Amino acid sequence: MRLREILQQKGRSVVGIGADRTVLEAARTLVEHGIGSLVVQDDGHLLGIITERDILRLTARSVPLEETLVRTAMTVDVVTTTPDAELQATMTTMTERRIRHLPVLSEDGGLEGLVSIGDLLNACRVEAEAENTHLREYIQGAG
Repeated sequence: MRLREILQQKGRSVVGIGADRTVLEAARTLVEHGIGSLVVQDDGHLLGIITERDILRLTARSVPLEETLVRTAMTVDVVTTTPDAELQATMTTMTERRIRHLPVLSEDGGLEGLVSIGDLLNACRVEAEAENTHLREYIQGAG
């Protein structure tokens, strides 16, 4: 399965925030949408990503979230992928790099969507269930 198929099923909607917003606003947006990351964009270009983990690191250092801008807390060296990436290869990348959210970019750099490790695990589950059903039907038909 390719990421394109996962995005078609889950949707391509991505919640973002501006780099000049506060980290407190980012945290509130995460809570409001029940998500774990926000893409940081300017004029449609991906500048970075800010995650729950980024915000927790600031909180642990007692950094005032209401005074800190997203641009200073976001990850700028964002690992990205393409819609044609394979599910298993993407899972390997996310596991090895210890990331939970991965922006999916088109060839021209446009944001196509965002996948989470949960999205990928769900896709694996769906694939496994379909394979089990197929095998059960095959075995029952062979008897």
